[in-house]
Amino acid sequence: MLIYNTTYHVGLDDARNFVIWLNECYIPEAEKGGELTNPRILRILSHQEPDSECFSLQFEVADSAALHRWHTRSGASLNEEMMKIFKDKVIGFPTLMEVIK
Repeated sequence: MLIYNTTYHVGLDDARNFVIWLNECYIPEAEKGGELTNPRILRILSHQEPDSECFSLQFEVADSAALHRWHTRSGASLNEEMMKIFKDKVIGFPTLMEVIK
């Protein structure tokens, strides 16, 4: 099993709305195809800055082929929607991790 993690850096003024949007829009849409499962949102505490917050959004995915299918079907459009809504107030970078134990 793999973990698909995206770390987001969000301006403090938009952090609450961003988390609401993740819960109400992004996660339900991301789960529709069945490739991504068991979502969780985490607040990152180790890199705090006074004017922003950092979050991690994680999903489980069977393999990189399933992740590629998800990205092609809906991931790219979800990211475009995020950019339209939050513009430059949210910066994210993805990480694909393998569960060892």
